[in-house]
Amino acid sequence: MDLEARLHSTHPQALRLWLRMLTCTQLIEKQVRTGLRDEFNTTLPRFDLMAQLEREPQGMKMNQLSRRMMVTGGNITPVTDQLVKEGLVERVNLPDDRRAWLVRLTPAGRQLFKKMAHAVQLASLETP
Repeated sequence: MDLEARLHSTHPQALRLWLRMLTCTQLIEKQVRTGLRDEFNTTLPRFDLMAQLEREPQGMKMNQLSRRMMVTGGNITPVTDQLVKEGLVERVNLPDDRRAWLVRLTPAGRQLFKKMAHAVQLASLETP
């Protein structure tokens, strides 16, 4: 039983609506996670990182990426490392800042992301 189902008419309508939206979000996220895992053998964090890089073709610094994803650098570093190993993302030195790297999708990463994004879009349309 989801959170919304445990509520009854004595609870404020705003609370019931908020919990319904939360339940819907969780159902969609579960479907997306399952689709990414089953069809592409990947995770939602990897997809999210690639989505952020797709929006910035020139690339992003790791700290910009972590802010955009609302996670710490420690959370995205291993994901980035794995995507680099797979040839989907590359790190580029910044000549004006030797401490920072620019991270961007490779052509293979861009191509795979487009396939995943299309599948995610279709999956979200099929959600009951």
